[in-house]
Amino acid sequence: MFAVLALAVSNPQTLFLSALFAVSLAIVHLYAGKLRFLDALPRSRWLSLAGGVSVAYVFVHLLPDLNEHQEVIQELEGSAIGFLEHDVYLMALLGLAVFYGLERVVKASRQRQRQAGESDAPSAGVFWLHIGSFAIYNALIGYLLLHREEADTQSLFLFFVAMALHFLVNDFGLRQDHKDTYDKRGRWILAAAIIVGWVIGSGTKIPEAAIAVLFAFLAGGIILNVLKEELPEERESRFWAFALGAGAYTVLLIAL
Repeated sequence: MFAVLALAVSNPQTLFLSALFAVSLAIVHLYAGKLRFLDALPRSRWLSLAGGVSVAYVFVHLLPDLNEHQEVIQELEGSAIGFLEHDVYLMALLGLAVFYGLERVVKASRQRQRQAGESDAPSAGVFWLHIGSFAIYNALIGYLLLHREEADTQSLFLFFVAMALHFLVNDFGLRQDHKDTYDKRGRWILAAAIIVGWVIGSGTKIPEAAIAVLFAFLAGGIILNVLKEELPEERESRFWAFALGAGAYTVLLIAL
């Protein structure tokens, strides 16, 4: 059964490692833009490999856990999240749909800006909507550094690696969308959001069912955010690198 980890606060080693990983995830957003070799066509093999690792983590680790999450939700008749009708998979679908909707809003705004003779970047309002949504997403991941199914260091490390590579992919996509505005403001907001999420996680404990819902939403979001970067034809993505990342991390997850 998916458990909320009180150890997140009471175990000093877990607290220290999760804090270290939270800071490391923030650093990914702050310095990913310095990796100029990622900004290339065809798409950098390293970005495709990172996307493969992230997707493997979702399909091999997170999605199988949704069955256990489903058991948690089934115990919630009459609760505040009873609207789910006992189906946690709806939250995974919602996570995918929300970020797909955001992607369409951003693309439409960029097109309008170009047609108006402005820069190839979304409007200020869309920028804040997009970055605000990803800030919540990052805060959720920061929170979940302390609240996972397994409390051991190995589980924490596997989650960290998958999310660090996922943030690398996200950072590249957000910089492509928002240009200099992302470097000046967006990356700092997203880096801070991870730390805020970790701080909230270190001092609070929410119900087990809510954690199940959050993980399901995260799974859907990760799938969309990776595939939207890999699938567009103009990106000329590296399938072999994506497959290598997905295959290698799958083998690692199964072996451990």
